Amino acid sequence: MTTRTATLLAATALLGLAARPAAAGEIAVEAHGGYFEMAAENSASALFDSTGGPTFGGAVRYNVWRGAFVSAGARTFSREGERVFVASTSSPVQKLGFPLSIRLTPILLQAGYRFRHGHLLVPYVAAGVAITSYKEESEAAGETFDAEGTKTGFAGTAGLEVGRGHFRFGAEVGWISAPDAIGIAGVSKVYGDDDLGGTVITPLNVISVKD
Repeated sequence: MTTRTATLLAATALLGLAARPAAAGEIAVEAHGGYFEMAAENSASALFDSTGGPTFGGAVRYNVWRGAFVSAGARTFSREGERVFVASTSSPVQKLGFPLSIRLTPILLQAGYRFRHGHLLVPYVAAGVAITSYKEESEAAGETFDAEGTKTGFAGTAGLEVGRGHFRFGAEVGWISAPDAIGIAGVSKVYGDDDLGGTVITPLNVISVKD
């Protein structure tokens, strides 16, 4: 399945569900802040001296029927480091001193279910498609090297919402995959890291609900 086909199918499904009468449920706008742990941890550690960092984003959720909902959102994650040379997986990392930056922006289209809908504490799960755009910029010996692309993968989320009013809070953990996205200054080829996805932990979600 191509990226364009997957995007169209996911968007069509969401629009079709959201087209139901407004009386079917509520609309919620969410703001997310948390931490993203990269799946390509060996490459990330070599280039950025860490395997993750802060991530920010938001989403719009529509309750379709009782606890069932659909959502569309996006997050962004970026890190800065420097180019390195690694001969093999067992070789030491040699810093080259040339700047490198990467930005990941996954768009998430999901469907899920909210258990105990209408209660003070509402756990929920969701799954769907992650369409991740990535951009890598680096410099070496006065030359600029850019790489960018888009990969389609899986998105899964589990969380807990607290509150009943128009303003609520929540926390969630999720997984995003962006397979076959080898890049990251060539280091990922050495370590065999071919997924730019990872784990997303958002301990503070602010939710505004409109009936």
